[in-house]
Amino acid sequence: MENKENPWKTLSNTTTYENPWIKIEHHEVINPNGNPGIYGKVCFKNIAVSIVALDQANYVYLVGQHRYTIDAYSWELPEGGCLISEKENPLDAAKRELWEETGLTARSWTLMGEIYLSNSVTDEKAFMYLATDLSQKISNPEDTEKLEIRKIPLEEAIEMAHQGEITDCLSVVSLLKVPRFHQF
Repeated sequence: MENKENPWKTLSNTTTYENPWIKIEHHEVINPNGNPGIYGKVCFKNIAVSIVALDQANYVYLVGQHRYTIDAYSWELPEGGCLISEKENPLDAAKRELWEETGLTARSWTLMGEIYLSNSVTDEKAFMYLATDLSQKISNPEDTEKLEIRKIPLEEAIEMAHQGEITDCLSVVSLLKVPRFHQF
């Protein structure tokens, strides 16, 4: 990322809401044109991780679940987060999330990149991993997860992302990055 001068000036910053996962801040600012304004910011206490778990036959594992925030069923990659305060390594979090959600472990892990998921209102950062050389164990989902697992060809999952059948941002970006890191 380019390092350019910040045209924003923060006059004040107030926390308006906080829970174990997020903090919402209200900022009084001077905007880039020199006018007074406000800015709301959602600060995440986790770093997000996504995992493209790819087997030797180029099948990928998707996780389906009802998402409370959008009140809809969503097909996604295995995903989760690591608490910044506990200093968990994103790769260790990815390994844990893959096992918890699918029961899979992987011998080979490749970092495909880092992204900010919605940088106009949040500081949420995500790490995207490709996991290969898979082994099946028993999953251990969290209380908040009632999951359905699908194993489909990678090409089909990528097409689902293109067609809007997979709408989770982190899943879409992760799937579209795979061809840069894996020949199929």
